[in-house]
Amino acid sequence: MTARESTGSAGTGVGSDRAALRHVLSHLVTPLLMCIGMGLAYLGAFHAPEPHALRVDVVGSGTTAQVLAQSLQGKGDGALSVNTVADRATAVDHLRTQRSFGAYLPGSSPELLVASASSDTSATVAQKVFTEVAAAQGSPLRVTDVAPTADGDPTGQGIFFLLVAVSIGSYASVAVIGGAGAVLALRVRAGLALGTSLAVSAIGAAFAGPVFGLVDQGLGGLWAMAWLYSAGILLIGVGLHTFLKRWTTLGVMLLFVMLNFTSSGGIFRPELQPGFFGSLHAFWNGAGFVEGVRSHVYFGGHALGGHVLVLALWFVAGLAVVGLAGLAEAKHRRDAAERQRMAAAARRASAVPSVATGATGAVEEEMEEAVGV
Repeated sequence: MTARESTGSAGTGVGSDRAALRHVLSHLVTPLLMCIGMGLAYLGAFHAPEPHALRVDVVGSGTTAQVLAQSLQGKGDGALSVNTVADRATAVDHLRTQRSFGAYLPGSSPELLVASASSDTSATVAQKVFTEVAAAQGSPLRVTDVAPTADGDPTGQGIFFLLVAVSIGSYASVAVIGGAGAVLALRVRAGLALGTSLAVSAIGAAFAGPVFGLVDQGLGGLWAMAWLYSAGILLIGVGLHTFLKRWTTLGVMLLFVMLNFTSSGGIFRPELQPGFFGSLHAFWNGAGFVEGVRSHVYFGGHALGGHVLVLALWFVAGLAVVGLAGLAEAKHRRDAAERQRMAAAARRASAVPSVATGATGAVEEEMEEAVGV
């Protein structure tokens, strides 16, 4: 080998290494953005939970109850929203319809009513507040749970971790369908998404019922909501893949992990979170699933229709995104066919044989997304 040839080979090697390094560095942007996003979302939502306008009731119609309610309202500086109710039955009704998160019955033997199935952390905050009230009166506080969770979910957070499992199974499948299945027609990918959502929801129902006993009734309704939730994620993800390509994983993590888990109410309800995440709780799909399951299993279906509507609207949004993706892919095919026709005409005119251009780079980019999950 001559010196020139040797130098050329070395130069080619260095250039190849530099190109490979640039390729790796460009792909490191995604995990770094995930790190930033997860830190901002989780720490922003969970690092310092404080109550604001947490609804609690004081039971009684006399002066004592009124003074106590006003005192707690004033001392709380906005942390509590204290109301008086006439009797115990009304207080229990408020707890079972999630209009309050604690009800205090003053007297010689004070009692606090809570509904831990609504939110164990909110019940804990109410218990802390009224334990201090009872102690100031020189009496121990008796706590009664009017809506306890199932034996298999003593902390009341099992539904949240079920949400995590179903979500991961759903958004991870998006990368596989979008990457490994990129050569398939969109209708086939959409069919795979719906089929995968059935499998994911069945796994979730198995976890909730026979495996861990997170719920002791209403398993069929839980499965239906899990399917609707999973199908919405998969359809949105498959549709977005047409536009985002290798950034799809980051996109679905933003939607269905960073903003979703933090606003679901599975750990802290919106009354204990910063306003941004509390506002998302009203319409985000994770909150629809968590609150829907709670309503169905523990609260006799109270407000269930609204939570199912949230899940249904996300499913419809998934169908809409897939529809837009179909239009975009159809236009891309027409444009590609037109370019091929013009190139063929140019080749015939110049009589220059065509040089095949491989699509391996694009395929590798698609497959990297699946590995990236």
